[in-house]
Amino acid sequence: MAGEVVGHAADAAAHGVDLVPVVALLGAAVIGVPLFKRLGLGSVLGYLAAGLLLGPSGIGLITNPEAVLTTAELGVVMFLFIVGLEMEPAKLWALRRQIFGLGVIQVGACGALLTGTGILLGFAPVVAFIFGMGFVLTSTAIVMQILAERGQLATDSGQRMVSILLLEDLAIVPLLAVVAILAPSSGGDVDLLTRVVSIAAPIGAVLALIFVGRRVMNPFFALLASTKLREVMTAAALLVVLGAALLFQASGLSMAMGAFLAGVLLSTSTFRHQLEADVEPFRGILLGLFFLAVGMSLDLRIVGQNWQVIALSVVAYMVVKAVAIYVIARLLRSSHAVALERAVFMGQGGEFAFVLYTTAVAAGIIDGPTNAIFTATVIVSMVLTPFLIIGLKYVMPKRAEQSMDGVDVADGLSGRILIIGFGRFGQIASQPLLAMHHSVSIIDNDTDMIRAAAQIGFKVYYGDGTRLDILHAAGASTADLILICTDDKVQTTRIAELVRDEFPLTRVLARAYDRSHAIELIRAGAEFQVREVFESALAFGGEAVSMLGASEEEAAEVVEGVRDRDRQRFERQLAGEDWRNLGTLLISNAEEQARESGVTVPKEAAADAAEDAVEQSGRSVQPV
Repeated sequence: MAGEVVGHAADAAAHGVDLVPVVALLGAAVIGVPLFKRLGLGSVLGYLAAGLLLGPSGIGLITNPEAVLTTAELGVVMFLFIVGLEMEPAKLWALRRQIFGLGVIQVGACGALLTGTGILLGFAPVVAFIFGMGFVLTSTAIVMQILAERGQLATDSGQRMVSILLLEDLAIVPLLAVVAILAPSSGGDVDLLTRVVSIAAPIGAVLALIFVGRRVMNPFFALLASTKLREVMTAAALLVVLGAALLFQASGLSMAMGAFLAGVLLSTSTFRHQLEADVEPFRGILLGLFFLAVGMSLDLRIVGQNWQVIALSVVAYMVVKAVAIYVIARLLRSSHAVALERAVFMGQGGEFAFVLYTTAVAAGIIDGPTNAIFTATVIVSMVLTPFLIIGLKYVMPKRAEQSMDGVDVADGLSGRILIIGFGRFGQIASQPLLAMHHSVSIIDNDTDMIRAAAQIGFKVYYGDGTRLDILHAAGASTADLILICTDDKVQTTRIAELVRDEFPLTRVLARAYDRSHAIELIRAGAEFQVREVFESALAFGGEAVSMLGASEEEAAEVVEGVRDRDRQRFERQLAGEDWRNLGTLLISNAEEQARESGVTVPKEAAADAAEDAVEQSGRSVQPV
């Protein structure tokens, strides 16, 4: 019956656009993914199962999954672009040891071990090398999606995994070159010009993208923004992503790496947030389509015919790779929990393996049936990963669970003001609002503190402000003000970014840890921030001045002068000036303050002091 319906729909589509596959893919995603998430199995597994159902091994509605997969890889490209937007050049530079240190160690060690595993399974050494190195390349799409869903992209462990994934994306380039070298000789020598071009093209592509990103993109977007046409800005965002991907693909590099570099170059742009908002819907749809296509590509007929080889390969390769990742992480002093998590998250093969295996077929190193077995092995490992992550929680070291006795979970709150975090800072910040009888909702993730607050008359609900569903349940969408009073820098910034992206009309006030965090919060959308010790330290210093004989007016004037000079430095840092270059401003402010106190400072001494301050600032820590 289903086949007849599909047949009639296909006949009707012959006279126009064939909407049957499109509707089926959207329907499978809309129904299957929420169902799997509801069952606690995650969105990735929902997409994979829906793809398997629609593909040749299921009802056969999609007969050419390779074509869908080719298009859907743009989802991975756009995902890497958005990751790049969050990774400013300075932050990327700070990760260089993890990328080229940890990344190289993991790729090299896993590659050697998996090649040896392939030889033990009976493959020829060259074939085992291709099989093993393809399996080394972890699925960027799966790992990044799961990290994003769990809110772990910004954590230290998440950043290490991202660094390794970036190195693995870069590794596809030399691996493809190695395939060309290992290819059976065709009797013809490659001329010198071809060799030079093959080396110069990737370097030229990187340099060209850096030049365009630094010199052209900002003026280009400023010009387009002046037209006030949103669709033009959206088209320009897609042009940047796809143009960078095409440039790198044409030069023999990874499309995803081109998009990532474009994102990094635009991470400091004033148009960064708009670019992210424009690309995000396409990224979500295409990345979902990618997982659907991977599910469709799993050919159960090949799996059935070669189930012993594939089953043995999946188990052997995933175990060897996971053990290697765990041992490397432990040797580099990661905790047992972090090492175990990384091993499970990155134990599968990935989408770049398909590229490597296809290239090896074209070069004559492996044949079609062998490629089918290798590809099925990688796909099965990708399908198993969400199940392994679900099981991970049962073997992870047990953390002390919080008792929920006497604690209500945030749900359906509707206060005009939402306070997130009710420690020392949040408790004090709430008092003026409550004194003015404003409607206030409060959430915190510390159940002991919630019970203690209840004993003194405060109603605090349990909720993690870094989760979007909790923010909705806490009434963030209807609140006039959101006060972020958490004491963790990463959490505070994450909440500010979530509110900015999901509730752009809501005004945000945030607690900052120090000066750099304050700047980070403003860029994350906070309308007001205050450093947690700044005002108390000013009051403390002002009281000290009073005790030394200053009048109340003099003490207040001195404190206001310090506050004003700090504001000047902060504004210059916010505009992009390096804090280490502000030594002269510090000295000039001190010189001015000395004059106000009746003390004369020689200009030569002030100049020498300024020069020393600038030199010392390069070795000092950033001011609070």
